[in-house]
Amino acid sequence: MTIQDVRDHILSLNPNITENLFADHWLSWRIGGKWFALTELDVEEPWISIKLPPQVGAQLRERYNAVRPAYHMNKKHWNDLILHSLPDDFIKEHINQSFNIVFHTLPKATQSLLNNG
Repeated sequence: MTIQDVRDHILSLNPNITENLFADHWLSWRIGGKWFALTELDVEEPWISIKLPPQVGAQLRERYNAVRPAYHMNKKHWNDLILHSLPDDFIKEHINQSFNIVFHTLPKATQSLLNNG
């Protein structure tokens, strides 16, 4: 899976997802103003940082060498998925989980607006 494949998948999840370039070479995706995915561009080994429940992230790190504590993020909640080392469906499933975790922390009124808006 490439960064472009990741980007296409993320932007298909909800029309209200925002995408921002920051710090020269970092791309982030937010819903309701909150991050749920980030990546560093122009790296040799492409990856995406996503938010997962701590127990899920810990289990995945133990099972897969290509799932690591996220670089420069809270390592309890954030995990890096190495894109070229994991199946596409696995990556999409966990991106979706990250999106849902963050989406469901938003106020109900905001969730409703973002779903209908």
